[in-house]
Amino acid sequence: MMSRSPARAPQAPRGTDGRARVGTYEAKSAALEAADQAREDMADVFGDKQLKPGQFVWRDGVDGAPRVIISLSDQMAYLYRGDELAAVSTISSGTEKNPTPTGIFPILAKKPMHHSKKYDNAPMPFMQRLDSYGIALHAGHLPGRPASHGCIRLPAKFAAKLYGVTEVGSTVFIAA
Repeated sequence: MMSRSPARAPQAPRGTDGRARVGTYEAKSAALEAADQAREDMADVFGDKQLKPGQFVWRDGVDGAPRVIISLSDQMAYLYRGDELAAVSTISSGTEKNPTPTGIFPILAKKPMHHSKKYDNAPMPFMQRLDSYGIALHAGHLPGRPASHGCIRLPAKFAAKLYGVTEVGSTVFIAA
């Protein structure tokens, strides 16, 4: 299959102090633009494959700095390595009562097995923390709809592979 070269996802908007502005209008707009591009790139790279809850696709041999794009509207995660789409997965995000925040976030910490301090010591395998309130990417149950307390749940095998390619400081775009 012939595919066009995917466009580079927008970079995180910066404040006057040089740090990323994660919850600003600009960051949320950039995340939406990145999610729109990721959906187009998925069709170009993986065809019209429809993933069911808990499924993912992953291309080996793609190198470059990792960048994750989360689309809450279609409950999908997209992994770019450099400018190339490398993987796509289904997710389960926060509910209306406990929403997942949107914007652009750096991965602040990683832990192969973490237990939630807020939610009865719930296991969070391959945890990658995105904020100081406990929101993280991690392996978990995927019912095919938003169902978490705000975290982004991933299929276990995808979460393990993603954990292996990201670093503290890697960028995560979360779009509504």
